[in-house]
Amino acid sequence: QVHVVESGGGLVQPGGSLRLSCAASGSIFNIHTISWYRQTPGKQREFVAHITRSHDANYIDSVKGRSTISRDNAMNTGYLQMNSLKPEATAVYYCNVAVQTNTERGRVQDLWGQGTQVTVSS
Repeated sequence: QVHVVESGGGLVQPGGSLRLSCAASGSIFNIHTISWYRQTPGKQREFVAHITRSHDANYIDSVKGRSTISRDNAMNTGYLQMNSLKPEATAVYYCNVAVQTNTERGRVQDLWGQGTQVTVSS
């Protein structure tokens, strides 16, 4: 069994920064992509960024140049550094990992964390 936990959210003023973390734990054989999504009330969950095991990254246009996704393969952890935050970035941020477990190496599972709230407000 694998668990995914996000942390690092909070209240920040416009123009400020936050670093979100996504920690996967349990019987992990391999993590392929680590992705970040966000969701506001009444809207669909929106892709923000993802990173492959070889550190190739992709971002939604609205965060390019202001956010950096990274990962530590040895620690099974991903990060999203967000700078110059704007009020429209306010959302619950979710981490998704595409993971192979030790007991089911032939299958890649998509697992989600519980989310972390980011609020950008003065």
